[in-house]
Amino acid sequence: MNLYASREDYLEAILVLYKKFGSVRSVDIARHMGVSKPSVCHAVNVLCDGGFLTKDDKHFISLTEEGRKVAEKIYERHKFFKEQLISAGVRPNIAETEACRIEHCISDESFLKLKEHREKGKG
Repeated sequence: MNLYASREDYLEAILVLYKKFGSVRSVDIARHMGVSKPSVCHAVNVLCDGGFLTKDDKHFISLTEEGRKVAEKIYERHKFFKEQLISAGVRPNIAETEACRIEHCISDESFLKLKEHREKGKG
């Protein structure tokens, strides 16, 4: 299944909410992302069908192993770019928005090289 940026955003949001609250429901995702409950329902169903999420009988949403891998990858990128932009002097609200865009379009190779470069600069 090809994941679009919006689907990756849902996985990332679910990861963040799970880390914060220990459980996730559709209403939590809608509030967190500022989207409608029907939008969340559709995205969750698509991600369940793709093997990235599961729902239990009480409507709690969980990441599958594959879903967690994708979510962690996107979240790591988001934090990295937000930190880099803020350290370069970008206002935090702008850094948040732009990190969310960058996290989806950079290749694995380029991201790895940027992380390595940052680590070399710290040493």
